[in-house]
Amino acid sequence: MKPMEMLKEIKTLLGVEETKEVSLAQMKLENGTVLEAESFEAGQEVFIVTEDEKVALPVGEYELEDGMKLTVVEEGIIESIGQADEVKEDEAEEEAEVEADEDEKVEAEYATKEELAEVKSMIEEIKAMLEPKEDLSKEVKEDELLKEELSAPASEPLKHNPEAKEKQSLNLYGQKRPQTTMDRVLNKIINN
Repeated sequence: MKPMEMLKEIKTLLGVEETKEVSLAQMKLENGTVLEAESFEAGQEVFIVTEDEKVALPVGEYELEDGMKLTVVEEGIIESIGQADEVKEDEAEEEAEVEADEDEKVEAEYATKEELAEVKSMIEEIKAMLEPKEDLSKEVKEDELLKEELSAPASEPLKHNPEAKEKQSLNLYGQKRPQTTMDRVLNKIINN
């Protein structure tokens, strides 16, 4: 048995499907940039082919070498492709639909009496919350007194006195070892 036949037989036993090769269509823009997609139809992914990698086509309108317009609304996804006049007509129709929808929305946005009453009650509640209360003024005064107390210095500042000399103790004998009785006696003699 040949190796390719063995491989196919193993794949069928394991239930692994053979991979299908995808052929990509290529087109060029007016400036010579090469674009690649499975097919140049609306909703398909489109990429710019470079030497190293494929980059998703940025949002915008592009004119192909054959005079067709390619419109990309979402990065890397074809919105529409067609003659330059067809694309403009489609855009004009979409704009007219959007304007008609906006007109309908404006008419439906008037408030009812119940909604106005609800809004009024909410505003009154907010006003009641914002009005200064006597309890709050006492708390504010207490906070100010506390701030004054905390900002006052805790003690008088220390001043350096160069004339005051510290009594220095000299331990000339065995500085790193424990002091013996003899060391203590000699320290007393030196310090007096």
